Amino acid sequence: MHSKNIVAIGGGGFGRSLGALEIEKYIISLINKKRPKICFIPTASGDSNLYKLNFYRAFSKLDCITSHIDFFSRTENLEEKVLTQDIIYVGGGNTKSMLAVWKEWKLCEILRNAYEKGIVMSGVSAGAICWFEKGITDSYAEKLAIIDCLGIVKGIACPHFDEEKEREPYVNDVINREIIKSCICIEGNCALHVKNNIDYSSIDFGNGRKCFRLFKENNTLKKEII
Repeated sequence: MHSKNIVAIGGGGFGRSLGALEIEKYIISLINKKRPKICFIPTASGDSNLYKLNFYRAFSKLDCITSHIDFFSRTENLEEKVLTQDIIYVGGGNTKSMLAVWKEWKLCEILRNAYEKGIVMSGVSAGAICWFEKGITDSYAEKLAIIDCLGIVKGIACPHFDEEKEREPYVNDVINREIIKSCICIEGNCALHVKNNIDYSSIDFGNGRKCFRLFKENNTLKKEII
């Protein structure tokens, strides 16, 4: 049976600076293969050319076979492209717009199939929360919001937890008001690795960054480090 992996990055990585490429090396290590095939999906940034360039720089350095998928110029055969990869990497940006485009192109089902086949799913920010049932997004200019996502991983996730000052008070508030029961909070320079939907581990590639579950017990907010 294939092992199934999702690496959800809270912030950082090649999109900010090429640096030591620690999290990128970790993602590649999950594929026991020389020159793995990795495909970048930068939909959330409107297929940003600079973002694509940084992706190619980073993963070419790590000896991968690199490619990407565009939705804002001519779009290739998605099933053929996605199902022949070893790793999918989804970039950050506007989650709501990204998911709307994916839905229209039926990419959501293709990504679920790819995950079931053992293709590693990874991404940062919008590309981290998209795998969960729901995510905390800043897609709207005036406020954070809870958005429905792909539902491959159970629960609700919030990226950039320690990087953007409005994140923590918002999550605390929606848990206190019992709008949600709990939230998986992923700090910047940290990733949550979900293996086979049951094993959760926190991958720190910054300075002691972490992932934790925030929930309410006996009217008190509790933090459970993953």
